[in-house]
Amino acid sequence: MSAAGSLLVAAPLVAVPSLVVALRPARPDTVAPLRLAVVRAAVVTGAFAVLTVELLGALRLLTLPAFAVAWLAFVAVAVAAATWRRRRAAGPGGARASGGPGGAPGPATVRARLADRWRTAGRGERLLAGTVGGLVLVELLIALLAEPNNFDSQTYHLPKVEHWVAQGSLEFWPTAIHRQVTIPPGAEYLLLHLRLFTGGDALYNLVQWAAGVGCLLAVARIAAQLGGGRRAQLLTAFVLGTTPMVALQATSTQTDLVCAAWVACVATLALDGLRRRAGFGTLLLLGAATGLTAVTKTSGLIGVGPLLLLWGIGQLRLAYLGGTGRGTDRDRRVGARVDGPARPALVGAGRVGLPTGGADLVAPAAAAGVTRPGAGGGAPEPPGPPESRAGGTARTVAGSVLVVLVALLVVGPFLARVQAEFGHPLGPPRLRESIPMERHDPPSVLVNALRIGHTALDTPLAPVRAGTAEAIMAGARAIGVDPQDRAITFGRETFPVPSWYPDEDRVAFPLAGTLALVGAALALARPARVSPAAAAALRGYATVVVAAVALHTAMIKWQPWGNRLLLYALVLAAPLAGLWLDSLFRRRLASESESAGGSSSAPGRRRSVAAGLAVAMLAGSALAGVLALSYGFPRRLVGAGSVFTTSEWDTRFLRRPQWADEFRAAADAVRASGARRVGLVQQNDNWEYPWWLLLRDADGRPPELVALQSVLPDRPPADPGSTDAIVCTGTRKVCADLVPAGWTLTWRDYVGYALPPPG
Repeated sequence: MSAAGSLLVAAPLVAVPSLVVALRPARPDTVAPLRLAVVRAAVVTGAFAVLTVELLGALRLLTLPAFAVAWLAFVAVAVAAATWRRRRAAGPGGARASGGPGGAPGPATVRARLADRWRTAGRGERLLAGTVGGLVLVELLIALLAEPNNFDSQTYHLPKVEHWVAQGSLEFWPTAIHRQVTIPPGAEYLLLHLRLFTGGDALYNLVQWAAGVGCLLAVARIAAQLGGGRRAQLLTAFVLGTTPMVALQATSTQTDLVCAAWVACVATLALDGLRRRAGFGTLLLLGAATGLTAVTKTSGLIGVGPLLLLWGIGQLRLAYLGGTGRGTDRDRRVGARVDGPARPALVGAGRVGLPTGGADLVAPAAAAGVTRPGAGGGAPEPPGPPESRAGGTARTVAGSVLVVLVALLVVGPFLARVQAEFGHPLGPPRLRESIPMERHDPPSVLVNALRIGHTALDTPLAPVRAGTAEAIMAGARAIGVDPQDRAITFGRETFPVPSWYPDEDRVAFPLAGTLALVGAALALARPARVSPAAAAALRGYATVVVAAVALHTAMIKWQPWGNRLLLYALVLAAPLAGLWLDSLFRRRLASESESAGGSSSAPGRRRSVAAGLAVAMLAGSALAGVLALSYGFPRRLVGAGSVFTTSEWDTRFLRRPQWADEFRAAADAVRASGARRVGLVQQNDNWEYPWWLLLRDADGRPPELVALQSVLPDRPPADPGSTDAIVCTGTRKVCADLVPAGWTLTWRDYVGYALPPPG
């Protein structure tokens, strides 16, 4: 990495904290204001990164100098905004009010607050926080040490980035792997910045690691917004952070965790809309987060849609019943406000402010069954004159339109390219028909849902797996549905498949999934018992989560790798698990108090048993997370394939170790021939990325790789005779058919190469 590249890598590390300062909410009743500022900063930075790629790609300027200028300008704006915010927060006298919500606390203040919270935390809370923090640090270590070795990344995620760098634009190219151009590229846009900064892929895994941290912060804030105190928030982060799928993907170049992070950002921003009217800034953030979800992974919109509907309903209720409200003098003075005027939320039978349960609250009133208005010791603002129904509706509709327009600004350029290339914004028919459900009759949807649930909740207990799978298939046949019907099953895959093993692409989440299911059921049936101070908001959010899962099973075919696609739903459901567990422990403590006072009851004993089972599940979850990082695949701490003992090249090929020598031998022969223009022969699921690494010049300059096959109708492949050499993967016959007469074809098992006659 060059010195200039090192400085540019530091640019996001300067910009994001500066934006956190600049975008910290000014309102004193904001729930978990620091986490909200982080969410805002992440969305702004993500939107900047994506739009920068789109703009410079349109100008054919996907180059290091152009990106350097863009990032330096972005950092300058972020630092200037943070400086201005600090000065405004200092007040007329120039002395910054310490601890005030409008001011941004310095590092010393933050450290003091963290130390105070650690000191006041109970033993269980420390254990939860320490476990999550330890896992995050270990994930960071693995992400830094391990080379990218995800299967899909070798096929299409990382080759996308190399094609963009080679051609300097986002224009589509001839390829036999349609996913290189048809799958939304939002996560790869983020990788492109690192590729240009560093000249390689050494930091690629950090994108998903950062997304994992973002998910933990966002779900903890969601738990706070739904009335949870510190313990509920820690339980939420613990349930999610110890899930093997999350732990493994946080060290990967997959894209599911990035998508889940953007969905979580939408969720926490949308929940704010249940307690106050959204301002212009919040609308921009909601639209940007929605667009980032769409440009990263289209399936994430299944969760975003119901969230935005909940937000819209909340906005209408506030408009009809809450009044307009007035901003305080301090709000107007501090500036940097993203939220509109505060409104009391509708909780239970009366209108009361939603308690924060946030980072600034050690023991929320909800824990004692008391409804507490406002936050941070302040009461909510009194409502102003009510809006008319027409005015409130018009404002909400206008805000919704703005959200959609901003989302289209982020994802629209990619959709326009796909539309121009294939005549449809969702790509060619083979893509539109392979993953989405092709049957939507109730029996087929039911069977699909049962199969998805079976794979998501799989355990190492083979008899249980076999018995439940056979029951699902027998039930499917009984209602007239073929359990292997291609219209509800991806490709040629066959249900069932074992998914319990800690593999980043398919590992199940039985513990987290079960806790989330129980939490969702209780949030729907008895929300006041789970969160006494935010029952209505909790029930609404649980309805959204259940609706998202139902829509997912009705729209996405079962596949062996389907657990990855469900990751956004698991992230959304984690707060329901955390809040339910917290309420269970709260009632258990109450029962123990009653027992100490001489009264014991059967319900109390049942609660103690339930709490004991919950503790056992949490312990199992922690063990699962540790084992996933220790022995997970394809990146692990110990054993064969350890990041400490495995070479860089062997790490890249842990998925297919038998291919490593074949790729290297073919590349050595092609480089020895002096070839510069190299033709590619491959099939849809073959690995292309190793060629981009092996065929680089000594100075790191990428080769000129051209496809000799193309599935894009208007992008013809290159003429084999125009190349200096040909490299092939997959099938010898396909390769031989494309090799010009007189060339020598050398083939091993999976990899081959062809060279022209000497002279």
